[in-house]
Amino acid sequence: MFIKQISVFIENKPGRLAEVTKYLADAGINILAISMADTTDFGILRLIVEDPGKTDVTLKAHSLAVKTTDVIAVAMENRPGSLAGILAELSNHEIGIEYMYAFTTRNTDHDSMVILRLNNQEDAVKKLENSQKIRMLTSEMVGQIRG
Repeated sequence: MFIKQISVFIENKPGRLAEVTKYLADAGINILAISMADTTDFGILRLIVEDPGKTDVTLKAHSLAVKTTDVIAVAMENRPGSLAGILAELSNHEIGIEYMYAFTTRNTDHDSMVILRLNNQEDAVKKLENSQKIRMLTSEMVGQIRG
């Protein structure tokens, strides 16, 4: 149930994010989800892409520090309380969250997705596999966000 996330460490300066995303565009890589966290000197760009392997190679060819991480994607309805329900289920299973980000989709099966990096991910996934309240998505399902 894990999907691959690409994390890119980039300098925190004007135009750097545009440059990195242009590398991906030039390589024909489609970004499905994106999150940016920054500090004074650098930022961590987190990406869910259609081709993680090609993304890794492309960014490393431009001398960027790249790391591939396993995360989970959870389907979410676009309505008040949907995220609260997911977070309550994680809490009920005593699952901690390292970070998360969400995005909307045009998928006919769900309105939005939440990307989660969880504490003790292997154990967390085992606990959630039979959950009636959380629907984890496969890489194939995430790649179909265009509906």
